[in-house]
Amino acid sequence: MLTFHDNRTQNRRSTTELAGGRLIAPLECPERVDMIAARIREVGLGEIRGATMHGLEPIAAVHDPAYIDFVENAWADWRAAGYTGEAIATVWPTRRTRCDFVPRHIDGKLGYYALAAETAIEAGTWEAARASVDIALTALDHVQASGEAAFGLCRPPGHHAAVDQYGGYCFFNNAAIAAQAAREAGAARVAILDVDYHHGNGTQQILYERDDVLFVSLHCDPLEEFPHYLGRADEIGAGAGEGFNRNHPLPPGSGYAAWRAELETAMNGIDEYDPDLVIVSLGVDTFAGDPIGRFKLASDDFTDYGRRLAGMNRPTLFLMEGGYAVEEIGVNVVNVLTGFEHG
Repeated sequence: MLTFHDNRTQNRRSTTELAGGRLIAPLECPERVDMIAARIREVGLGEIRGATMHGLEPIAAVHDPAYIDFVENAWADWRAAGYTGEAIATVWPTRRTRCDFVPRHIDGKLGYYALAAETAIEAGTWEAARASVDIALTALDHVQASGEAAFGLCRPPGHHAAVDQYGGYCFFNNAAIAAQAAREAGAARVAILDVDYHHGNGTQQILYERDDVLFVSLHCDPLEEFPHYLGRADEIGAGAGEGFNRNHPLPPGSGYAAWRAELETAMNGIDEYDPDLVIVSLGVDTFAGDPIGRFKLASDDFTDYGRRLAGMNRPTLFLMEGGYAVEEIGVNVVNVLTGFEHG
């Protein structure tokens, strides 16, 4: 299986994350990519190729243009305001305030566009977020041209990014952008299967009223985990999209047997939808040792479910999402991919 990556993702080197009332070194770090790439080479999964530039048009097909402009200019605006640290939102339009306009000051803009405070913006954020999209689209190009599966080693991840919001380490929604690009290239139906520990709230929000992209997510119950406000089983889509959003929330502490049963249900739904392409939002923070996950999957379980995904017999695009046990992330990601390859 070919992997696609771009070293511009290394440009994002944030030093600040708000977690548990403290400022810590971000869990979403460049070393995650290094460990995955090293494991790919170690096991001989396949060549790692660079990404080609796809411009802003595919991003603008999914995200609000004013939001794209914000991501591009937020760091410069922050510095121009005289701030010396990294840009972190501190105030939001809440249920008791207005949210029908964008403030002029960068503090207000950050709160308007942020869905959470853990994700800082720094000098390399824009370039890395652009590169992550290019990786996803280059991997998609290969799948569409060859029919072979491919892995987009994206960083930063994307599934928390909504039409006009960032957070959860995500700025542009790589999976939704790839799905839209696939549709524009002729795919009649696309399915996104999100196996990250956290619900893909951004992907759901972008696709909620569409019937040409099926979104299926396995995740920890949002009553217990980030992003908290989306991801319940009764969120099934709206309008034309009713029935095309399917959430499978599981309680904290779930082991592989329970998770696998939900995966089988999810895959059955995908087979009924009969997509031309399956995009897997591949988060491995379901691992028992993940610092911000409370599921109990072992490394061998990732191999097993990779084999199960291969059983769908669909053109498949894997895109990297979460996974923060850095020492084990390479093994866990590559186990999914080798399991898929060996069927």
